[in-house]
Amino acid sequence: MNTHDNHRDNDHDHPLVPAAHIDRRTLLRVGGLGFGALLLAACAPKIASNSSASSSSSPRTSAATADTLPGFAEFAATVTTTLSDGVWIIESDGMPSHSMMTGIKSWQQQVPVPQPYSGANAWQIPSQPQLAEHPISARTSLYTGAIALAVNGVPIFNALNNRGDDAYLAGELDNWGGHSGRADDYHYHVAPLHLSERLGVDKPIAYALDGFAIYGTAEPDGSVVAELDEYNGHDLGSGYHYHGTTTYPYINGGLRGVVHVTGDQIEPQPALHPFRPPGEPLRGASITSFTTNAPGKYELTYSLNGGVGAVAYALSGSAVTFTYTDPSGTTRQENYTR
Repeated sequence: MNTHDNHRDNDHDHPLVPAAHIDRRTLLRVGGLGFGALLLAACAPKIASNSSASSSSSPRTSAATADTLPGFAEFAATVTTTLSDGVWIIESDGMPSHSMMTGIKSWQQQVPVPQPYSGANAWQIPSQPQLAEHPISARTSLYTGAIALAVNGVPIFNALNNRGDDAYLAGELDNWGGHSGRADDYHYHVAPLHLSERLGVDKPIAYALDGFAIYGTAEPDGSVVAELDEYNGHDLGSGYHYHGTTTYPYINGGLRGVVHVTGDQIEPQPALHPFRPPGEPLRGASITSFTTNAPGKYELTYSLNGGVGAVAYALSGSAVTFTYTDPSGTTRQENYTR
């Protein structure tokens, strides 16, 4: 089972602009509807039916090719898609090409590590999604595991962390809307809207795990987004789809399509295999940089109480070596295998 947090994709590194802090109750009251002033972004297969228990409406034809889902082709160098028995099998290492971690102000001392999302542990997305009779809201559930997958192979979690708080407003996310979880797994908690700049408005930026596409802030034809439902989606006549937005729920606000949930997590989805035990919050720390020094070698720096600390780590096959330097200059090294 995936472990959630307490807390190579795009050459256009455009950070999010931090929103003014508001409490979750106010956020949820204003966040669910009223996104008509935003613009969608992309064109992908949008297949709809009534529900898993109804046969009165046939699913619409998918726009997917036999090779890949729309949107994923741009990242074919690092993400593999295969259609098998009505399910898209998507393999990646979960590491985007944009920078990561910079801007986080509430840090659990986790860092990004490539994940084995391949083979039997790959992502699975239905090729013919069906609308469910009883959709699942992300406002009150699905706090564990991913609810969507970005087309760069990075998973997307609920906008609310496992305490039910908005991860973005809590300062847990980097300038690209992501962070590393308790298994050192990088993932987003908001829509990766920056992907639209690379893909164009006629491609989805992600897919929910129910199979329905997630577009950016414009409709596929570039027009203004029509009113969205509480799940951040709608059907304008060509099939149901979701949208990423700049306000809560940011991404799909739950699963409008048929999925199987076990223990508050959508299944199946990849299991995580961490190298090391999860970290603890480092109060007052702010991440200032993250660099890739060479293939498999990374370094994160942070500020704390006027000093600078760092975590450098190097991966070699199934082994990793961490070198920790605290703001006083004291260092220690730890070695792990998985």
